[in-house]
Amino acid sequence: MLEMAVIYLAAAIVAVPIAKRLGLGSVLGYLLAGILIGPYILALVGDQTDVMHFAEFGVVLMLFLVGLELQPSRLWKLKKTIIGLGGLQVILTTLLVWAVAYYVFALVWQTALALGLMMAMSSTAIVLQTLTEKGWIKQEAGQNAFSVLLFQDIAVIPILALLPLLALTEPDAHSQGHTSLIAHLAVYQQVLIATGAIVGIIAAGKYIASPLFRYIAQTRLRELFTVFALFLVMVIALLMQKIGLSPALGTFLAGVVLAESEFRHELEADIEPFKGLLLGLFFITVGASIDFPLFIAKFWLVIGLVTSLILIKACVLYALAFGFSMQKKQQVLFTLALAQGGEFIFVLLSLTASLSILSPEHTKLATLVVAISMLFAPLLLIGYEKWLEKSSRHAPSFDKPEHIEATKHVIIAGYGRFGQIIGRLLSAQGYHLSILDYSPSQIELLRRFGNKVFYGDAARQDLLEAAGAKDAKLLVIAIDEGDKILEIARICKKHYPHLKLVARAIDRRHAYELMHLGVVHFKRETFDSALNLGIEALQLLGNDPIAAERAGQLFAKHDDDSLAQLAQLWGDDKSYGIAVKKRLEDLKIVLMNDKAEQDKLNLCHGEQQKDESSCLE
Repeated sequence: MLEMAVIYLAAAIVAVPIAKRLGLGSVLGYLLAGILIGPYILALVGDQTDVMHFAEFGVVLMLFLVGLELQPSRLWKLKKTIIGLGGLQVILTTLLVWAVAYYVFALVWQTALALGLMMAMSSTAIVLQTLTEKGWIKQEAGQNAFSVLLFQDIAVIPILALLPLLALTEPDAHSQGHTSLIAHLAVYQQVLIATGAIVGIIAAGKYIASPLFRYIAQTRLRELFTVFALFLVMVIALLMQKIGLSPALGTFLAGVVLAESEFRHELEADIEPFKGLLLGLFFITVGASIDFPLFIAKFWLVIGLVTSLILIKACVLYALAFGFSMQKKQQVLFTLALAQGGEFIFVLLSLTASLSILSPEHTKLATLVVAISMLFAPLLLIGYEKWLEKSSRHAPSFDKPEHIEATKHVIIAGYGRFGQIIGRLLSAQGYHLSILDYSPSQIELLRRFGNKVFYGDAARQDLLEAAGAKDAKLLVIAIDEGDKILEIARICKKHYPHLKLVARAIDRRHAYELMHLGVVHFKRETFDSALNLGIEALQLLGNDPIAAERAGQLFAKHDDDSLAQLAQLWGDDKSYGIAVKKRLEDLKIVLMNDKAEQDKLNLCHGEQQKDESSCLE
């Protein structure tokens, strides 16, 4: 066992840094390491089935961490792309693969349909790992790809229930038991149990896991916290596996439930190393499982099948990206990211083999095609990256520093919806502006309407200085990228300490980061509009307009005070969580006391008016 561990670790240590240095990425490095130590080259390891089952736990941990990043409210916002985009991708890919398998390769319809359902899956592990590694996961294509992958994980449930109905021979008890503990029950009973398990996971995460984490955190034993976090994930994965559901889906839901927990950041920090290690092991096993003798024996057939699979999925994905109005480059990224087979296909293939839906020869060939398509997946994204670099070289270059008009008043970085409102106000008051924006399309639009805007990145010190940073009184940072805002703020604090800064804060967390940099003048982009709408809501509910305005002002003042106090605790999850609850309780007391005081004053005022009217009579 130790010998095997040394082989896997040594292969990763050698192959991954070389792959990274060559610009191939860590995923391809792990895959190449697996090919190298596999049974057909150095023959350092043999059959990978047992190791792969263990390594698949890395995918489970990854989905748990992804869930921790998604609060339920944010997940709800993705419902359109999860159901619409994900559902259409699975249905259309299934139909196309079925048609090719049935009409071109003359397979029976049951086998063709099973292949279609399986080949609709993409690799959650490769896609999320590569997109995160390259910083694309938060782009439009990255978010849509995640939605599709999430739907695919959910789709595994009905696929597992459907496959026994496609069996070409009567399934025996062993194969039924192999599927899950509830496989012998009626379909409606399986659905009820599966639904109950999912509801149970959500309820347990909300009402049991959080108090237990709080109790364990009080012991101040970090290793115990880590042990419990891993135990929780493994129990959920085991439960889902026993009832025939996707373990990754169960742990993802648990992560979403715990996303609002005060221990979220600590959970991420504790589980991340295990996730990285097991995912690396998973990719190595995929590489080592490639059957090279079969590949060589049926070279052209395998290449043709891999190409066909990638092309079919790419056509469906590109059509959907176009239909859902993604930007041009995002359409390409979305298409290339998902145009491969996935790790869950291996699980489904073992089931179809036991049900005699696929013959042993078909199973081996399908396994090889999926493994090679996964090998090509990082290469497709590397190709996209090269194309992106090439196209960016043809993009319009930034205005030269000598062409940028300097100002002694105000520099505005970013002139979208947010920056334009500030710019129009300051310009109307007679201040001279020097405006920088790094979106070519936005620059073109603004110049078309007569605005004097310069194409430049305010995070570049030479362009910032050309805009007048040495003599200007104020810099407004109004761009919509949180990291870029922080980068500009750091440059200004270091090189232009005299320059006053006002910044756009993306959210509360971003506001804390600005405060830690010493930026004290900022506005969260949705806070004021939401607060004003809340005041209007109070008025529509029958509250006096003056009282509603006063409640809004008290809320804003209390929130500003809380922001200043809680910023000092940001990063300490336990103390921060306790402080947040205390501030919420204080806010309720302040608003209730103020309302009672206002009611008392109104009562006294009413009685005074009554006394005056009686005197007049």
